[in-house]
Amino acid sequence: MFRLEPRGEISPAMNYIAPLLAVALTIMSGPILFALLGSDPLTALYTFFIDPLTNFESLTDVILKAAPLVLIGVGLSFGFRAGVWNIGAEGQFVAGALTGGMVALAFYEVEHPLILPAMIVAGALGGMSWAAIPAFLRTKFNTNEILTSLMLTYVAVLILIMMVNGPLRDPDGMNFPESRLFHDAATVPMLFEGARLDLTALFSLLAVGVAWIVLAKHVLGYQFRLIGMAPMAARYAGFSSNRIVWASFLISGGCAGIAGTFEVAGPIGQIVPHVPQGYGFTAIIVAFLGRLHPVGILLAGLMMALTYIGGEGAQIELNLPSAVTGVFQGMLLFFLLASDVLTKFRVRFDRPAKA
Repeated sequence: MFRLEPRGEISPAMNYIAPLLAVALTIMSGPILFALLGSDPLTALYTFFIDPLTNFESLTDVILKAAPLVLIGVGLSFGFRAGVWNIGAEGQFVAGALTGGMVALAFYEVEHPLILPAMIVAGALGGMSWAAIPAFLRTKFNTNEILTSLMLTYVAVLILIMMVNGPLRDPDGMNFPESRLFHDAATVPMLFEGARLDLTALFSLLAVGVAWIVLAKHVLGYQFRLIGMAPMAARYAGFSSNRIVWASFLISGGCAGIAGTFEVAGPIGQIVPHVPQGYGFTAIIVAFLGRLHPVGILLAGLMMALTYIGGEGAQIELNLPSAVTGVFQGMLLFFLLASDVLTKFRVRFDRPAKA
């Protein structure tokens, strides 16, 4: 028999080595998974993890895919540091896509450079408004924010479906559940000719920089850290836990809402029922894989995006099922949790007692 014994002191180095170990174990487990699926392990591993990095077009696809994950993950990291568990970023992503897209449709025939900034602001406010519901319930009634934020995701998706089948449906769209295509002033400009990389990547980098400054240099970042590590000490110091709950939800909701606006104004170009991409849930893994540090989240977002693009390549070239991407992400989460357990606990084997 064995048992887990808490370590007296957690090594700071191991705290950062654990995510690297989780990534390495995931990649090492890949050949076993591919062999079980009937594919050549080395070829599949190359297609999944190396091939997307070998040309400019696929590399920009990885960056484009990583941008919303990083943006949402950075926003979530504030609350997670403070012990505020916003699990509904996907719903806030959808709310931002709806409100930002509605601005584009309201000014459908207007060509003005302020249309896109107005969409971004509306998307942020939409995400923040949706995130404010679990924040209010937590601070007013002490409701579990995990359940409320998660359940509101499904409400947001149902509202999206209702809107694209009703008020926002394209009158010339042959009765399909989708909005009009956005005009040029309401779409995200590309950064390079011949590549799909757009302004979302710059916003994600900006979010990483701002988050690093706030968390490392600003008193608000200190409050997030202190409330997460020592709530009693934070209350003794006069810091308001309710204020941090509100700040956590509004920051994460705003980031998710902006990501949703960029999604409908960029790759999709209209409001459709399949706006939810699972980014809000995947970003939770990204945040913890990056150790809730802005730079770590940036690297984790790129790694997670690589699994998306590599998975698409494996489907096309090797005829592997689309679920293989989710399996890899699940394996990564499993190994990350296992590494964290071994970082905080040591395994002790108990000798069986003699009769």
